[in-house]
Amino acid sequence: MSEVKTTSETAAVHGDTRATGADIAAGILLVLVLGALTRFFDTQVPQWAADTPLKRVAKTIEYPVYAIAIGLIGNLVLGKLGLRERLSAGFRTEFFIKTGVVLLGASVNLKILVTAAAPAIVQALALITIVFGFTWWFGGVLGLDDKLRALLSSAVSICGVSAAIAAAGAVQARREQIAYAASLVIIFALPSIFLLPWLADLLGLSDAVAGAWIGGNIDTTAAVAAAGALAGEGSLQIATIVKTTQNALIGLVAIALTAWFAFRVDRTPGAARPSLGEFWARFPKFVLGFVAASIIGTLYLQSVDKKTGAAHIAIVNDLRTWFLILAFVSIGLEFSLRGLREAGWRPIAVFGSAVLVNLAAGLGLSVLLFRDFAA
Repeated sequence: MSEVKTTSETAAVHGDTRATGADIAAGILLVLVLGALTRFFDTQVPQWAADTPLKRVAKTIEYPVYAIAIGLIGNLVLGKLGLRERLSAGFRTEFFIKTGVVLLGASVNLKILVTAAAPAIVQALALITIVFGFTWWFGGVLGLDDKLRALLSSAVSICGVSAAIAAAGAVQARREQIAYAASLVIIFALPSIFLLPWLADLLGLSDAVAGAWIGGNIDTTAAVAAAGALAGEGSLQIATIVKTTQNALIGLVAIALTAWFAFRVDRTPGAARPSLGEFWARFPKFVLGFVAASIIGTLYLQSVDKKTGAAHIAIVNDLRTWFLILAFVSIGLEFSLRGLREAGWRPIAVFGSAVLVNLAAGLGLSVLLFRDFAA
């Protein structure tokens, strides 16, 4: 079987001697420029489409779509010019997305989760267990690589790309696998923005049940907000709480995956048990930053008035959006069709099946836990 290497892995093989300081700076500058272009389209396209039949679609398209599309275009152009390998050292995907995940923690108010969202906590724990377990099992049935199984299972059961990145750090996945998981998250999340509010209305679900279903099933926070807004203000509030609860569980899943891969998957038969030092070396430490940001954000919100706290958290969230935009642009720039060809149809079948299980289990749990819910 041929070995497929990412750009970064190729650079590592050659000692990264070809990447000069100027190349790295040029690569970073390119990511920043394409990121700014992404933000421009993200803010301007809805305005351009305001008086057209496409205004509803334009308002719900998320920045990851623009970012990855622009990154892929840049990828093709750089490939044609023979500059992709040379500038790749500046595509700091891991740094950008890990920083974005840490900043995400600031918006996770632990007080709300503990005092006002008991049903959301129960739903999140049950749904993650069911969907993660199914995805891991079905991925094994179809013979997926364990690392890709971990990424897909985390992405579909928790919160999309952020969870996949946390899992990637825990299991030491390849960048191509991260890009593949990110692409599947976006492909399935976009139609869900319209499909779930429509189904909720068709089924006659209450605002609370509809919000819980949306928050527990759509894999990105921004898409949850878009779908919740379409379903109504009451649904949006519950959807946000449910999704925030799932986001808060990233750390626990990262710890579990780190332990599982260190002690079971990557352990050589007959070898000594991994030490705590080895476990710590594998653990994605940025998850601790996520937890710390959540604690700091929660304490800060308790020390200031609501308006001031909301304004400052909005600044942090905007900064998070910038880092995630840069991360998605970098994913597009680094993306390789070779990775897609290597993975084939099986990851799509696994992810798509898991989405259906998530929809069914999520609806049942939402009805069970939120049918009598009163805010």
